[in-house]
Amino acid sequence: MVKTLTKVGNSYGLIFDATLRELTGLKPGERVNVTVHEGRAIVITPMAPVIDPDEAKRTAEKLIKKNAELFRRLA
Repeated sequence: MVKTLTKVGNSYGLIFDATLRELTGLKPGERVNVTVHEGRAIVITPMAPVIDPDEAKRTAEKLIKKNAELFRRLA
């Protein structure tokens, strides 16, 4: 897929059109890591999402409740 850099103020931007967004699964506001390798190769890697502590707690509680019998037998 060939893309063209676009001037945005004093910077340059790369437009992620609908096709590229669908292929990558990236959404607006998501963080990415950009690395430049030998030969000027640019790699854009999605950052692992950070789970909100409250969401993590709710998920853990649901998991424990759902598997309570299994955990009891393993104890």
